[in-house]
Amino acid sequence: MPFMTNGKRDYKKERDKYHSKPEQMANNRARKKARRQLEAEGKVKPFDGKDVDHKTPLKRGGTNGRSNLRVQSKTTNRSVSKTSGNKMKGNG
Repeated sequence: MPFMTNGKRDYKKERDKYHSKPEQMANNRARKKARRQLEAEGKVKPFDGKDVDHKTPLKRGGTNGRSNLRVQSKTTNRSVSKTSGNKMKGNG
């Protein structure tokens, strides 16, 4: 794992080198905006164990348009292999 110091995750270094980049800050704002949009529609609530997923990821040209958003459990959303076309692991 990158940003490790003495076998422990170095959150300060991670923030300085990755999360503070303008591109990553814009992506974070986009994710938060998508979540707020679905909260306003009543699809998700704070701390409900659900993730707002982009069907086509932002890094692959997806948008925050409603047609590109879906609600998934955190387990399902975070088990998706982001390098294999968003197919579930083990399903090709």
